[in-house]
Amino acid sequence: MKILVCISNVPDTTTKIRFTEANTSIDTTGIQWVINPWDELALTRALELKDDAATGVKSVTVAHVGLATSEPTLRKALAIGADDAIRVNADPSDSYFVAAQLAEAVRKEGFDIVFCGIESSDHNNSAVGGMTAEFLGIPSVSAISGIRIENGTAILTRDIDGGKESIRIPAPFVAIVQKGIAKEPRIASMRGIMTARTKPVKLLEPVQTEALTVVSGLEKPSPRAACKFVDAENAGQLIDLLQNEAKVI
Repeated sequence: MKILVCISNVPDTTTKIRFTEANTSIDTTGIQWVINPWDELALTRALELKDDAATGVKSVTVAHVGLATSEPTLRKALAIGADDAIRVNADPSDSYFVAAQLAEAVRKEGFDIVFCGIESSDHNNSAVGGMTAEFLGIPSVSAISGIRIENGTAILTRDIDGGKESIRIPAPFVAIVQKGIAKEPRIASMRGIMTARTKPVKLLEPVQTEALTVVSGLEKPSPRAACKFVDAENAGQLIDLLQNEAKVI
């Protein structure tokens, strides 16, 4: 059984975002790039499954759609433990384009389980996983918080209102995972960092796909209003502010 983990290259959450090109793109100068947190947890769980000989998982590959500048992020995934990597040499312009490229990589290489994080911490579109499954014509299951493999069949756990849902599904399928799929992301060891330098990164050229999204402009959220202090004895003023200004009651 082969697992593919799709990873996104995102800015560190402490990054101060600046815009360029008339506020239509992000200024990447000085940005520290990391593996998308949901994808990092997906990679950790995939490696845990591989570590368990009973699952039958033989290899874990990571895939990313991006330019050469994203290779350090791929190397980090290899250092964490992935066996090899695939990079589609293209600018990830929108979710539809990225999903089309990932689907083509799956067709060429052949994988039993495709892991996708439920969203990325930059655009938060929550679209790539489902779109990839549609391109491939295979099932997808979203919001997965647990996965185990028994006798070659995956058993997925989803959190639902009031409890948990268990789904048994044969391969191939796309697993769209959320936090809870792994307790903590796996940390690269020194040996892993050294061996990552020689692990293969397969370069694929993009298939012809037209992006469906055009960015007309970017803007930062409005700054938060100054904090207002209300006298502990003035409950009426507090209620008025919550009701008419904050509009939370």
